[in-house]
Amino acid sequence: MPADLHRPTSALFAERLRPGPGMWIVTVGLAGMLMISFVPLGLGLALGLGAAALVAGAVLGLATAPRIEVAGGELRAGSAHIPLDLLGPVRVLDRAATRYELGPALDARAYVCLRSWIPTAVRIEVEDPQDPTPYWLVSTRRPQALVAVLAQQSAPTGP
Repeated sequence: MPADLHRPTSALFAERLRPGPGMWIVTVGLAGMLMISFVPLGLGLALGLGAAALVAGAVLGLATAPRIEVAGGELRAGSAHIPLDLLGPVRVLDRAATRYELGPALDARAYVCLRSWIPTAVRIEVEDPQDPTPYWLVSTRRPQALVAVLAQQSAPTGP
């Protein structure tokens, strides 16, 4: 059974990192080029291969899109998850900051769940002394919303 069936349905934050319009244009363009290259062998074959390439590209793009979710006291990003009480400060990264964090500032031990078609991300510090991962870099189209949910969940509750 898929793991998604066992996840809580009342997520405080949920986002699927699906490909953006640019990736869909590339997929259609590649399928079209494949189709054109097979026209000399037959129009039916060319149309069939073009359609198959288009479907394969769409399925691949959707099937590999990771899910970012805050639910059940955990943050999930792709296949990784961590309890919210082990998270430290969270910082919103714009395009330039994300690029910097992925380049000269990247710690090889960091968990990275990024997609190139999403320009914004968040950097989430990990405060678990037993976890060698110093921080997570996570793509999101709604970084302020994710930061707000994480801040709300980590805020101490009064008596």
